[in-house]
Amino acid sequence: MTLKLSIIVPVYNESGQIEQCLKKLQLLRQQGHEVIVVDGGSDDDTLSLATPLCDIATQSKKARATQMNAGAAKATGNYLLFLHVDTVLPDNVSKLFLQLNKDKWGRFDISLSGNHFMFRIIEKCMNIRSRISGIATGDQVLFIDKALFLKVNGFPEIALMEDIAISKTLLKIAKPVCLKEKVVSSSRRWEKHGIIKTIIKMWLLRLLYFFDFDTNKLARMYS
Repeated sequence: MTLKLSIIVPVYNESGQIEQCLKKLQLLRQQGHEVIVVDGGSDDDTLSLATPLCDIATQSKKARATQMNAGAAKATGNYLLFLHVDTVLPDNVSKLFLQLNKDKWGRFDISLSGNHFMFRIIEKCMNIRSRISGIATGDQVLFIDKALFLKVNGFPEIALMEDIAISKTLLKIAKPVCLKEKVVSSSRRWEKHGIIKTIIKMWLLRLLYFFDFDTNKLARMYS
């Protein structure tokens, strides 16, 4: 079977970053993979800037899970790869997927863009925790065989923690592939709100989600 990746990028008001993100994906497009941008109703130029740099530019309700499901519905690749606009893929993505054989889903190791020494600790902890738990986060760039994605009915359309929710569902079918190659994710949220404060907030959100706290309220806390 010929490998074709469908790289799905959910966005909302990202006119300052969308071109930079998509320009880095042009080589993959030249290799026969597709890039799908799903806008959540931006009121800036995100969609118009994205259109010439992707294969499909579409809109949906603003909600990351809904946007990613909308992108998956239009995808023609045999692997779906869900990419945040502020995350950069490794250069050898195509080769990595050719080596996956029949592995069904997984994620990359993560590296945070900031230089602060705490980011090295945070990223290492994230990667180790994910290997132990089998739970992948969106920052680590989830990839899922399309047939498997359809089998589990895509992302649960909840306001937050959709990445954790689908990981738990997928774990019942197969263990994830934890690629050691790193994606580089922006540390802007950590830098803006404070590293320690963000760590505490993220763990609190996870704890509340574990106890079935309303994800709509969690999303408001996250924002």
